[in-house]
Amino acid sequence: MARYSRSAGKDVERAMDRRKKGKLKRGKGGKGGKVKSRKQAIAIGLSEARKKGKKVPKKAAKKKKSKKTKKKR
Repeated sequence: MARYSRSAGKDVERAMDRRKKGKLKRGKGGKGGKVKSRKQAIAIGLSEARKKGKKVPKKAAKKKKSKKTKKKR
């Protein structure tokens, strides 16, 4: 079974094209400047597909840091 739908792949492809043309921006409203990284372009494409309700796996949950205990001397 496929993890991603074909249409989600098309969204990523569109984001990659916009990155190549220098039209892909980061941040809310595109005020964070141009996207240079390939990985970031893929992430933006996937999040756009998610917003449209296409078949994309959920974001990986952030790992919790374990609490360190102090050593007594």
